[in-house]
Amino acid sequence: MAVSTGKDYLQSIRDSREVWLGGNRVADVTAEPGLERGAHTLAAFLDRQQEADRIDALTYVDDDGERCSMSFLQPTSAEDVRRRGAAYYEWAKWSNGMFGRTPDYKNASVMAFAGAADFLNSGEGKRPTDFAANMRTYYDEARRADYVLTHTLVNPQFNAQLAKEGLSSPEVALRVVEENADGIVVNGARLLATLGPHANEIEVFPSTLLKASPENTPYAFAFTIPIATKGLRQICRDTYDEGKSHFDAPLASRFEEMDAVVIFDNVFVPWERVFMYAQPLLCNRAFAETNAVVHMMHQVACGKLAKAEFIVGLLCAMAHASDKDKDMNVKGQIAEAMWTVETVRALLYSAEMQAEQDKWGLYIPKRLPLDTSRNLFPRLYPKLIETIHMLGSSSLMATPAEMDFDGDIAADVERYFQLTNASARDRVALFRLAHDVAVSGFGNRQVLYERFFFGPQNVMASIYYDLYNKEEMIGRVDELLNDAT
Repeated sequence: MAVSTGKDYLQSIRDSREVWLGGNRVADVTAEPGLERGAHTLAAFLDRQQEADRIDALTYVDDDGERCSMSFLQPTSAEDVRRRGAAYYEWAKWSNGMFGRTPDYKNASVMAFAGAADFLNSGEGKRPTDFAANMRTYYDEARRADYVLTHTLVNPQFNAQLAKEGLSSPEVALRVVEENADGIVVNGARLLATLGPHANEIEVFPSTLLKASPENTPYAFAFTIPIATKGLRQICRDTYDEGKSHFDAPLASRFEEMDAVVIFDNVFVPWERVFMYAQPLLCNRAFAETNAVVHMMHQVACGKLAKAEFIVGLLCAMAHASDKDKDMNVKGQIAEAMWTVETVRALLYSAEMQAEQDKWGLYIPKRLPLDTSRNLFPRLYPKLIETIHMLGSSSLMATPAEMDFDGDIAADVERYFQLTNASARDRVALFRLAHDVAVSGFGNRQVLYERFFFGPQNVMASIYYDLYNKEEMIGRVDELLNDAT
């Protein structure tokens, strides 16, 4: 099929999947209040891939003449890396970074693992199937079907002390409970599948913090299965799409990407869908050594750029509407937000322009600038939101509903909610948008999402420290000290 249409996508998720929302099983995720509009937003995004003025930028033609999503392109040149980045950025701009888990994110992971598939056969011990061949086959299947993928990496905690030791809690963690000639059976839970109810398939990969010990062998695996697999069920959080109009909830009404805890109730996984098994150390090394993490960071950096740009645009619009854009202090506040945009842009540019070939023969962006971006943005994004709070102040709450403009108090609303440079309706629409970014449940979920996107900030900073090339800089210090003596 290749490049999916929105219609085909919506039909593909009307299946037997078990999704629970608000205590009830969902009959159809494309029609369920709280889930429906997110599904249709994603369908509209998929349709954009085929628009005449976008198709060459967002897709490529494979060796068999099939047109596939650009995020599946295995980059064989630095120019391919930049083509992929341009496609990521285009996707991100459609939601201004507010629909973070678009399909291109997990496509990048599948592409990278397929390009470095030989790594999957490099571990010691028994290999009940050809993991590398399985991965390459799945890559071809996923790109030709244009799957929408979700993933889950983290086991829930039952015993905090075990977690500190890098071990999993058998009471709750997803683990292998049976192995036979046809595959494995897994049981337990995983956190947290963003876009889970709307995905075609789920990628179940190991945490990179899995301790390489015999006790963790049952927890060491990687596989993909359809969302509608028997025994797989999802328990959703509250929805932030409360059925309000686009005027009243401009983001939540469009970009709700549901998060769900995934339960595996003795789920069977055939060997052909298994990519790693019973090798904790191999699992720990997988994302780094295949460079999947670098390709994923590339997609993320493009999305964060679009998101930061949008917030700067929002801040500037707020300042202009209230005629505060002549105030030096306000300009200074917004300038700090602009610095965030240009920092992310510069790091992305640096990574793409220093693209290099890896040991698997694919080209990757330079890791260090992307790693810097992914460590900085979780700290900078809350500051962007704080700036909206400080600039918006009580105007973030002075936001009557769309119906008030047509009701008995319309005259009052029109008179008392206008600003120097904005009619009442324009002012309320603008500040309702700011409210949805910075105050609403939808907006606060975005802050939490950004804080922990790749993991706890102290863990990510520690990894960054370990990977950083410190020796040369220490050598310069030593050289100076030696010269002094």
